[in-house]
Amino acid sequence: MDVCFYICCQRMKKIDWYILKKFLTTFFFAIFLFTVIAVVVDVSEKTDDFVKSQLGFTKIITQYYYGFIPHIVALLFPLFVFIAVIFFTSKMAGKSEIIAILASGTSYGRWLRPYWVGGCLLAAFLWVSNQYIVPKANQIRGAFEAKYIDGNSSYDALLLKSNNIYRRIDSFTYCGIYGYDTLLKRGGPFFLYKVKGNLIVENTRCDEIFWDSTKSWKLLGIVNRKFDGLKEVQKMEPDQHRNFNFLPKDLSRDKYTKDKLTTPELDRFIKLEELRGSEGINDLKIERYRRDATCITVLLLTMIGAIVAGKKVRGGSGVHLAVGFMIAALFIVINQFSTIFSTKGNLHPMIAAWIPNLIFLIVMIVLYRKAPK
Repeated sequence: MDVCFYICCQRMKKIDWYILKKFLTTFFFAIFLFTVIAVVVDVSEKTDDFVKSQLGFTKIITQYYYGFIPHIVALLFPLFVFIAVIFFTSKMAGKSEIIAILASGTSYGRWLRPYWVGGCLLAAFLWVSNQYIVPKANQIRGAFEAKYIDGNSSYDALLLKSNNIYRRIDSFTYCGIYGYDTLLKRGGPFFLYKVKGNLIVENTRCDEIFWDSTKSWKLLGIVNRKFDGLKEVQKMEPDQHRNFNFLPKDLSRDKYTKDKLTTPELDRFIKLEELRGSEGINDLKIERYRRDATCITVLLLTMIGAIVAGKKVRGGSGVHLAVGFMIAALFIVINQFSTIFSTKGNLHPMIAAWIPNLIFLIVMIVLYRKAPK
């Protein structure tokens, strides 16, 4: 893609720069207006939370909106690329500019070149943002919401105070903590099983487990039982320090976890969760694959928008925008259905993340072949 992009830039002419300038100007203006509206709506919804936090204006900006704005922009980035393309291309079609371009001998594919270049530019920008910038922004937003907004919810507070944790430590060791408190880093009873084949070779139980100041787990009221065939050795200890391969932060059920990890961190986290046999891994995998798939979505929606809006029709921009919103709504529906089928069913996460792109690739090819040239 980079080589094609470079070649296209080298061969671009005045008409290409004209279209590309309109494309990027319309997009950034639209995303700016939407960001302002989104911030105003968000402020109105969270005014009480901001007052309760007792933070000044500057701290609210740096500790929340520095994270919120990149998050909301990345969330709707492909749709606003699509809307921007339809809007300015429809205006060009209404003024017969596209007819003049094609009538001058420019081929239909050649006319689409600046859209391809603009789409690649924005797709590359979104890809880099999804891998590193947006996760860092979500850390800022998530930390603020967890402390000042979710903490005000009685439901979330109750959920945090009563968790049962089950984990796979390694390929033959399993453990569980009943009633784990993520705030106090304490829970119990605790159990640990070591398995060899189909037999349990060691069983450890204790009344309580908590994260100690020595940066290790402390167990209280321990009963350890080891099995060797029909023989059993039992040992009791009042307390013991143990080092497990999980930390208190790993036991925290943070709904923002997958959003706050950069892509390398997310890859490592997925491998660790697979080793532990954790539930909900498909959510993590969909997030991972979608960070790449969304960038291709930008390129596909750019081309679809140009093809749809490039035809001059009675009704002008209104008809094009209506068609555009219908296509955008269809994309959102397909995206949500594929996600549900993966998280609640057996659909592979990679397929779920790429299904919308595959469908819209077919749509783009059909529209391109039927477009008047």
